[in-house]
Amino acid sequence: MSLDFTPPILAAALVTALSVGALIRVVAPSPRRLRSRLSPYVSPHLPVQSPTSGGAVSSVFGPLVRDLAHRVGAWLDRSGRDAIVLKLRQAGWFPGVNEAEALTRYRLLQFRTLLVALGIAILMGWAISASPILRVVLVGLAVVVGISRTRGRLDRAVQQRREQMRIEIYTVNQLLAMRVRAGGGVIQAVKGVSQRGRGAVVSELEEALRLHRAGWSAPDAFRRIAEITPEPFCSRTYRLLAAAEERGADLATALLSLSEDVRETRRESIKRTATKRRAAMLVPTIAILAPVLILFVAAPLPYLITSWR
Repeated sequence: MSLDFTPPILAAALVTALSVGALIRVVAPSPRRLRSRLSPYVSPHLPVQSPTSGGAVSSVFGPLVRDLAHRVGAWLDRSGRDAIVLKLRQAGWFPGVNEAEALTRYRLLQFRTLLVALGIAILMGWAISASPILRVVLVGLAVVVGISRTRGRLDRAVQQRREQMRIEIYTVNQLLAMRVRAGGGVIQAVKGVSQRGRGAVVSELEEALRLHRAGWSAPDAFRRIAEITPEPFCSRTYRLLAAAEERGADLATALLSLSEDVRETRRESIKRTATKRRAAMLVPTIAILAPVLILFVAAPLPYLITSWR
């Protein structure tokens, strides 16, 4: 008896095996690692780290994979290391790690996405018995998808964080103005907001305070976070705090004026978005009803012009 291993049968068998494996992983998950059990009892400033946390295979092949991911990512993504690190900070990805570790994780994510896209393209070309030219096209499309998917996710994360910060900065400016009017200084006002607030803007203010405790002057710390923030209104606020710390300007009035600018800008943005959505709602009506209406109008024209039925 001979077995017919055609590509569709092998593809169906592979999909079935993957589905069964995923079901087994859900029903009988792997045991938790010791690190996750000890983490609640360890200080968040001193995380448990083991050089062999991934096992012997990870310790042997991990550096090779990371180096390969860095090389492939640097070859495919020409934006440069500093630009990628800045985007990672602006997107809020991989918080609590240094720049080198964050870049390594991003390169590994890029590399993994690229491998998955290439695997799907190769499997699809083999399953449909495609010609060599079509297989090359599929591989090229997989490379494009693998490169652009991770970069698109990062850009969308930066945009979402920018919108979130634009919402938060209005309230933060109001709170800072209130604390300054109550008689506190710039650093005291920022400390009060950071201790009681949460969010993307508060995390950047906490970063400025951390730099200040590390030895930076307060104006330099605020200018530093003004350079790396993704939201222009937040950058204006931080530069305003730096100028007030240096020259003692009327900070409360300036913060309230900046809050009004933020609110007006958001109002105009909401109006533009509503106009675009209202115009988008007309597209199905025009695309579906307009041809039907044209047919009803144009149907009697041959008879009216030539008396032909």
